[in-house]
Amino acid sequence: MNLNGKDKVTQNGIEATIPKPMHQNELTEEEKIRQIQEHFTKIMQVLGLDINDSSLKETPHRIAKMYVKEIFSGLNPRNFPKITLFDNTYGYHEMLIEKDITLYSYCEHHFVPIIGKVHIGYFPQDKVIGLSKINRLVKFWASRPQVQEKLTMEIATSLKSVLNTEDVAVYIEADHLCVASRGIKDISSLTKTGYYGGKFKEPSIKQEFLNGI
Repeated sequence: MNLNGKDKVTQNGIEATIPKPMHQNELTEEEKIRQIQEHFTKIMQVLGLDINDSSLKETPHRIAKMYVKEIFSGLNPRNFPKITLFDNTYGYHEMLIEKDITLYSYCEHHFVPIIGKVHIGYFPQDKVIGLSKINRLVKFWASRPQVQEKLTMEIATSLKSVLNTEDVAVYIEADHLCVASRGIKDISSLTKTGYYGGKFKEPSIKQEFLNGI
């Protein structure tokens, strides 16, 4: 995995380990937006687009703001979601599955969308996680240029850290527009990746998870 060390984030008394991006700079969001806007203006001009056209003149700023504040916001560790854990007072220790979590990410090779679904499974220990926080973890990791294999491992690593358990499974199935919209232009292929930790390495448990999704 092309990761450069790890960060520690602490929220609501919960410490989580998260892989760092390959490179981190000290620019503010406003500085990033300004520089990206300048560079994208040049890209549009090189392509022969009229940057003064009423429909295009705000495009560099729109793209820069979208990159920094939306689709690549997961590059900023400060955007790691606030995690809520609850005491497992009801003693539930069976498999918990959250399936069909919407995935939107971007291929780090061509910067075009990856669209799919993420399925998560885990065995609760002393704590359980608020269900929407699983979705937020997926969204955080998806909000950066990615390859699907790395995304699978990043989600699994952060879930294991937050939940303090190895008993985590992550399964992703996605369409890659770098395959569908360019190059081979295959619109029917689907990429699937999985991670199985702890109890999920047992064939019967793994199969139960796969049957559940």
